Amino acid sequence: MLRPVLTRLLISLMACLLPALAPAATLADEDGYDLWLRYIPLEQPLADTYRPQATALVTYGDSPTLKAASDELHRGLKGLLGQTPASTLTDGAIVIGTIAQAPIPTLNITLPDNPEAYAIRKVTLNGKSVTLITGHSDQGVLYGAFAYLKTLQTGARLTDVTDAPRVKLRVLNHWDNLDGFVERGYSGASIWDWWRLPDLKDPRYTDYARANASIGINGTVLNNVNSKADSLTLPYLHKAAAVADILRPYGIKVYLSARFSAPIELGGLPTSDPLDPAVQKWWQDKTAEIYAIIPDFGGFLVKANSEGQPGPQDFGRTHADGANMLAAALKSHGGIVMWRAFVYSHDNPADRAKQAYDEFVPLDGTFADNVLVQVKNGAIDFQPREPFHPLFGAMPKTPLMMEFQITKEYLGFATHIAYMGEYFEETLRADTGHGKIGAATVAHVLDGSLHGYTLTGIAGVANIGTDRNWSGSDFEQANWYAFGRLAWNPHDSARAIAADWAKLTFSRDDRFVTPVTDLLMSSRETVADYMTPLGLHHLMGTSHHYGPAPWINDLPQPEWNPVYYHKADRDGIGFDRTQTGSDALSQYAPRAAAKWANPKTTDERYLLWFHHLSWDHKTRSGRPLWDELALTYTRGTSKVTDMRRTWDSLRPFVDARRHQAVAQNLKIQETEAVWWRDASLAYFRSVSHRPLPAGAPEPAHSLEHYQSLRFPYAPGDPGR
Repeated sequence: MLRPVLTRLLISLMACLLPALAPAATLADEDGYDLWLRYIPLEQPLADTYRPQATALVTYGDSPTLKAASDELHRGLKGLLGQTPASTLTDGAIVIGTIAQAPIPTLNITLPDNPEAYAIRKVTLNGKSVTLITGHSDQGVLYGAFAYLKTLQTGARLTDVTDAPRVKLRVLNHWDNLDGFVERGYSGASIWDWWRLPDLKDPRYTDYARANASIGINGTVLNNVNSKADSLTLPYLHKAAAVADILRPYGIKVYLSARFSAPIELGGLPTSDPLDPAVQKWWQDKTAEIYAIIPDFGGFLVKANSEGQPGPQDFGRTHADGANMLAAALKSHGGIVMWRAFVYSHDNPADRAKQAYDEFVPLDGTFADNVLVQVKNGAIDFQPREPFHPLFGAMPKTPLMMEFQITKEYLGFATHIAYMGEYFEETLRADTGHGKIGAATVAHVLDGSLHGYTLTGIAGVANIGTDRNWSGSDFEQANWYAFGRLAWNPHDSARAIAADWAKLTFSRDDRFVTPVTDLLMSSRETVADYMTPLGLHHLMGTSHHYGPAPWINDLPQPEWNPVYYHKADRDGIGFDRTQTGSDALSQYAPRAAAKWANPKTTDERYLLWFHHLSWDHKTRSGRPLWDELALTYTRGTSKVTDMRRTWDSLRPFVDARRHQAVAQNLKIQETEAVWWRDASLAYFRSVSHRPLPAGAPEPAHSLEHYQSLRFPYAPGDPGR
């Protein structure tokens, strides 16, 4: 008799729970194209709590940028509220225009002294109660319009807002080649259709501009840092100009990567020596030609004397000599030079992590005032975890800009979920030790407050391609979004940004947002655990950087070989960067270096980055290093399984198409995480000659099997 009673109770309980577990209606499939600008109708009862009375939209001014702001508001309000606003001034209207545009000056709005600043205010204008979106410039108004729409989309209360970017240049670096191939790209071909430009202007370019403007990005470098001189020829300049025309109303300037040997390759000169008058004149003439075609051209990005690229050192000159020559050509036009500090040379026996510091610190104060030295977040190469680059804080007389990698060259490509916002924040909040505690972080270097830089910048290597969802997978969009938000304000919260992205991209429901935010915030650490735990680095396969290959030791340049970085043998593992090793640690300020100097006090996430230790070294858990390494690999794989379960539980909140796409990628991630664990432990066991500890499973295959794997057609591989 109890079984029917229990059955009825269970049915009743499920009937009560189901409304709480699932949205009321089946969600329409989406393909990810709209990114975080979906503008889907506000659901009840949320809409009643923050629905604006947007019965009208009035624009004061008629510039292309104000039209872009007005068009976006029309698009957003129609999608969110289901109504197209009228154009007459009524109570509840939205009014946009610059702070100098009549009749807005009568309102006495105060803004920060920043041309991109904006304000959103509830005001009375001509006797009507309206929402005003204003700024010093049309671009500021555009940013305010996007901020207003984000407030509606995320369900926040409408309040008075004043904001301005903390960093002047917020730039995407496209590693796109003229043939459409994207180096380290995992989302299809280049979005720039160089073959059909300038005649074919893809509407996708406008949507690209909208997406970037919505997160405050104001510049884009169209071509690869490993550039072709052809990018500076007249036909390609006209193609770049066509793109610039589309991006301009959205406040986005176009930049180009410049090949340092272009005077030889294009100009027929016998040299590209930056101190040669003929070379200087060639660049002056070429720069004038560019500005005649693209009047608001931003300037040049340069990779020189790195990985075989030509540069001033080929002629016995310095990086400053090369950068200043280009800066002089750009100066009268208002352009800038972004000179990359990613340099290392096969004939330099020093620790690769030291080379940029050694080359650039002696040049501090010698660069022209329109030069930014662009520094990667770490001293090696966008690894799953790196300590911040020692150059930050060490060049007080030279503006440094950050180079983050949004595309995940070393973090599972577009397949694995790894939220880079958490990584960016980790770097930005790192204490450089070059000033007062709390005011000397990497972010304080970048926003200019530590050293008084007036020219500031942050760059991100783009993860954008022709894939319908732009980034190769839906969760990759979060990294593009987080980059823009943190470039605007490097002191922002990665967790808050992740929550906003989840609301904008999928669902405003807290039952979805909270677990997805938690998943995002732990995801990069998960990848580091199963790829490069405890501070190991550069263990990836040759050239393509796909999959584990800690055994490689036969490449011509020592620093291309994974064994160079882990130095594992029968006695121990790790790279000694203390005084007893390469002494790279001495490049950091004493306060920063102190936390890494002693293996007993080092954050174990960086342990093997700075120390070579015995396999028996006792870790904080009490386990020997070998056991800790094996169990950290294993923990990483288990966390991916947890991510899969979390995502599966969120099925009711996501349309079926995107839920399935993410689920499939998570399955791939789980499989590849196990591969990383098994292959890595098979190799390290072969050199340590130690058994796996309890809790670390036996590898599925032999070491020889893993060593035999080849990937000649991996995406994004420049060497394929």
